[in-house]
Amino acid sequence: MSENPLSKSSPILIIGAGVFGLSTALHLGQRGYTNVTVIDKQPCDQTLYSYDQGCDAASADINKILRCAYGSDTCYSQLALAARSSFTNWNAELAALTNSPPGLEHAEKLYVNCGTLSVVAQDGETLPPFEQASLDYVTSIGKKDTQFNVNNAEDIARADEKGFGHCIDPFNRKCRGLPVGGLLDTLGGFVYADKCCLFALHKARLLGVKFIFGDAGTFQDFLYRDGDLTVVKGVRTADGVQHLADLVCVAGGGWTPTLVPELDNLCETTAGSVCSYQIPRDSPLWERLSPERFPSYQIGMRDGAEGGVYGFPRDENGIVKIGYRGTKYTNPTVQPDGRIRSTPITRWTPDAKITAIPATALRVIKTFVSQNLPELNEHKIPIIKSRLCWYNDSFDNHLVIDRVPGKKNLMVATGGSGHGFKYLPVLGKYVVDIIEGKEDGEMGAELRRRWIWRSLGKDEKAYNVIGEGKYGERILAKQVLVEDEELMVAGAGLSSKL
Repeated sequence: MSENPLSKSSPILIIGAGVFGLSTALHLGQRGYTNVTVIDKQPCDQTLYSYDQGCDAASADINKILRCAYGSDTCYSQLALAARSSFTNWNAELAALTNSPPGLEHAEKLYVNCGTLSVVAQDGETLPPFEQASLDYVTSIGKKDTQFNVNNAEDIARADEKGFGHCIDPFNRKCRGLPVGGLLDTLGGFVYADKCCLFALHKARLLGVKFIFGDAGTFQDFLYRDGDLTVVKGVRTADGVQHLADLVCVAGGGWTPTLVPELDNLCETTAGSVCSYQIPRDSPLWERLSPERFPSYQIGMRDGAEGGVYGFPRDENGIVKIGYRGTKYTNPTVQPDGRIRSTPITRWTPDAKITAIPATALRVIKTFVSQNLPELNEHKIPIIKSRLCWYNDSFDNHLVIDRVPGKKNLMVATGGSGHGFKYLPVLGKYVVDIIEGKEDGEMGAELRRRWIWRSLGKDEKAYNVIGEGKYGERILAKQVLVEDEELMVAGAGLSSKL
């Protein structure tokens, strides 16, 4: 892995201050590296990682699910459990601060242990293979008492005793004659994503990491040694400043494939769809959907275009976020090299913004609400905003952390594939191990094997279909789109413009 061994004073530059960039910077600082710089086009010190203020990366969000259940994939379960422990420590660290970082209050929690429910639309105690494998693994490590089969009488009683009884059937499906099934993981819950980013930023700065935001942090191009396009020596930012580095790590989320075209056929930028409902403080749903009374959840995550719904309790502002990943949309764009790649387009994209989501996504979300949270309709709770949330998907759903083949001094930390945020506190440890050419035990070796630069094998089936280009059916331009102002008007004015 190590082309040129780095000293602790070697200049290292990270492109992107989202979850991958922040975690890498944090662990470089913890490992004793003293010359680490992170650049990002977003003025994060002003926007505080708020999507409403213009931060449009996937990391800039109000919340993300923290789940420890990964079926038979015990490696990611272990990583999630380690992250959970760190998030718990972060809660204590924030509470102990005398002077809170900007955008944070010491009384706030970063991680909320409200439980995560994997909903299965079936009766009976028999769990589907994924949920059963998740239960088997947690049982094997001595934590069975944290898991609850929602159709098992003993588990239901245990959940009541432990204060999680309200999570067994939070959608009241049984009383409406709907099938009830699933697995409740009380190790899980959610994290406040924007606040976690702010706290990681704070911790990295305390370790001496330098951050350059806004125009001065906007990537323009790579710098090469003596005109040799195989040897990167730094980057130039939009203000014309050259930033020399012995190692450049691209951690740009959905923008990474544009900056590193070598990722073609390995990663592709895709969009999930999100709707935000606004609960008034005087509504009876304020208490009903609070984190103290409601879990985070996933339903139909392996059911194709008609499934893939996830959601959260309300936040402190009354926002109930419901997301859809059943179809992962693309935005193919002709790149400077003449090739077509999917690129993010958001509410904040200059000259080409989008304030709509696909009608299919809206229909699936509204169907879910009508079947599982009809109170939102009964109380006329409005959808106040939609969002396309752009991820960088790998073909096998594993992260990509490695040097770029054929380019010295250049690496990527990307490929979160919609499940990377939860690893924020611990991910950087393994990135730095990879930089240093180390493998920390069996788990480190396994993660290295998964995250290495790779290609789809001849007989291998892709977990995520990528690279369909302008011919794919998931292209945004081929979808009927619903603008924000149309969201509450049933069947009104659907448009296909982008």
